[in-house]
Amino acid sequence: MKKLFLMTVLALASTFAFAQRRVGGTTVQPKIGLNVSTVGDMDWKAGFVFGAELQHQINRKVAVAGGLLYSFQGGKTDDHTWNPSYINIPVTLNYYATRGLALKAGLQPGFMVGKDDARGVNTFDLAVPVGLSYEFDNFVIDGRYNIGVTKVAKHGGDGFTNVLQFTIGYKFKL
Repeated sequence: MKKLFLMTVLALASTFAFAQRRVGGTTVQPKIGLNVSTVGDMDWKAGFVFGAELQHQINRKVAVAGGLLYSFQGGKTDDHTWNPSYINIPVTLNYYATRGLALKAGLQPGFMVGKDDARGVNTFDLAVPVGLSYEFDNFVIDGRYNIGVTKVAKHGGDGFTNVLQFTIGYKFKL
């Protein structure tokens, strides 16, 4: 009985392991990770990110992904830490340079939902995510740099939000 159970688990695991790159296939990937963010000339601060991404494999080399992520961002100075939270919607084009290794780029609209001291601040943020990910047995390690393109302050200032983001997730075939 143990051998039958083990063989079944191994068969299912191998099916999932190779499902992520099937042309025309769609996967969902819950993920969690760490942000390191800054705004303008503020210092970098750490925060968490979690959510999920949906990916559709167009061909062997190219996929498109869209996500919904809750992200703790901001920055800090010597006497103040700014901690806004955002709902980010990354949409990326993923190019698989080699098996498991994807280069990513796209657009990410973000909406401030945790308004920690948000007077005079834009609640919409647009970023350009660029990065790479590596997939192994449906586990995905992802590293991105979200380059802010909208100013944070409503009136004056040159501050943009920039975020280094590192996540780990697991892909499930739909």
